[in-house]
Amino acid sequence: MMDLGLLPNIEVTIVRSAPLDDPIQIMLDTNHVTLRRTEAAAIEVSEEGLA
Repeated sequence: MMDLGLLPNIEVTIVRSAPLDDPIQIMLDTNHVTLRRTEAAAIEVSEEGLA
């Protein structure tokens, strides 16, 4: 995941979700990445300002 730009303390935004909920597209800074929900479930996130 780190090779895709998913690094600690990076802002992650959900851009869109496929009609059947798999896959989802996220934005990492200016990069767009598409992940299966099972892959995305392994990502630990916190709300901005709470970490």
